[in-house]
Amino acid sequence: MNDILPIRRALLSVSNKAGLVEFGRFLAAAGVEILSTGGTAHALREAGVPVKDVSEHTGFPEILDGRVKTLVPQVHGGLLGRRDLAEHLAQMDRHGIAPIDLVAVNLYPFEATVAQGASFDDCIENIDIGGPAMIRSAAKNHAAVAVLTEPAHFEQVQAEIEAEGGTTLATRRRLAAEAYARTAAYDAAIAGWFALQQGQAFPPRLALPGVLRQGLRYGENPHQQAAFYVDGTNRPGIATARQVQGKELSYNNLNDTDAAYECVAEFDRPAIVIVKHANPCGVAVAGDLAGAWDAALLCDPVSAFGGIVAANRVLDAAAAEKITAIFTEVVIAPDADDAAKAIFARKKNLRLLLTGGLPDATAPGLAFKSVSGGFLAQSRDAGRVSEAMLKVVTQRAPSRAEMADMIFAFRVCKHVKSNAIVYAKGLATVGIGAGQMNRVESSRIAAWKSEAAAKAAGIERPLAEGSVVASDAFFPFADGLETAAAAGATAVIQPGGSMRDAEVIAAADKAGLAMVFTGMRHFRH
Repeated sequence: MNDILPIRRALLSVSNKAGLVEFGRFLAAAGVEILSTGGTAHALREAGVPVKDVSEHTGFPEILDGRVKTLVPQVHGGLLGRRDLAEHLAQMDRHGIAPIDLVAVNLYPFEATVAQGASFDDCIENIDIGGPAMIRSAAKNHAAVAVLTEPAHFEQVQAEIEAEGGTTLATRRRLAAEAYARTAAYDAAIAGWFALQQGQAFPPRLALPGVLRQGLRYGENPHQQAAFYVDGTNRPGIATARQVQGKELSYNNLNDTDAAYECVAEFDRPAIVIVKHANPCGVAVAGDLAGAWDAALLCDPVSAFGGIVAANRVLDAAAAEKITAIFTEVVIAPDADDAAKAIFARKKNLRLLLTGGLPDATAPGLAFKSVSGGFLAQSRDAGRVSEAMLKVVTQRAPSRAEMADMIFAFRVCKHVKSNAIVYAKGLATVGIGAGQMNRVESSRIAAWKSEAAAKAAGIERPLAEGSVVASDAFFPFADGLETAAAAGATAVIQPGGSMRDAEVIAAADKAGLAMVFTGMRHFRH
């Protein structure tokens, strides 16, 4: 069989009609017989492109409200018949089956229908049956058939036909691979939706849909390959972001930016989060973004250099001026006004991402981690403590200001790698200890950082003096709490649940600290 195959007959049946008319005109001008169905045929005829209805071609009408229109031997025989086997050709001739050399199909918009919150019945009706069947048939017989599953394929294939007089085997194989990936992702979306309808968060078989958004220069390190895929859920964030300016985003940029944006979405008031290596190094809420930036930067100005900045409000000029005063890799926010964009434009390498919205920090969803031979799946940490959930366990109850700071600090703790310790005062972090193998060391690092930040700002006393301290998990011994007290903390928020809770409570009472238990921990590994 020749590598380059001319197109004599094509079947076009698409939901997304972008580029359809132009491609149809090209095929018609090249003398290709065009078969089509329903809305696709109507769109082509309206544009003056000659079309033959599939029902006319097959001699079998569309039935069952269009559910059955291409599931017939005249279509699938024309796609699956091998042109290099005399027996196949004889059978096709005997049954009046004409070969189909190209099929363009994109599927009913099931994913979009689900995303719009449509009813169960509407979602069911948007499950395509004939489309995936044709795609798979054409892809299996790619030696003789070109299968186009995306509007972008129209221009690619047209260019090759113009240059080569037909499609090449290399192109047909590439298109076949993309076709199977498309039907796999489509079926995965349907399977996942069906499982959720049955209340199955973790079904017996889990298929993960993903669409390549961007090939990346490398992964965490230059010797690793990487790519960015989106899952179609449209959760606001890096998957929905529009890059307004700046250099190409790296794997680490994307990972850190996601961490920053998920953290900043925790807060209702104007907030700024500064992240370095996936850990917050400064978080604050204030009356406006500029004020939040000042407070967040004070926590750890050294780590903030070259960091990722996330805001939960539209960026304005005042915030932009402050953020661009130091070197920043990425800024992400729901939007930015024109004045802010002009200020950011002065830093041509700074990446500015605008997402159009904020993720819901309490929304359900799954999180994954690869392990040898498989992956772990868990529900997203959507937990959030409220004042009503807290249990005061010390002789002294926290003041109103301490209570507000504790809830703030515990929300930040959720986004800091374990073991995590967060000091906060005035709804701003003043010391963060992350990722240590024991909680005492995290407490000491956070206290040391508060001292270093105070010195850098010319403040005589450590920032942690008069602060509250949050721990992502219980204090297993009193030493971690005693370190926090020595740093100047006046109140503690922690999950509780240790065998030595009584010892830790006694240490808090001895130091005159107020302490509350949350009953909820936030490990982040």
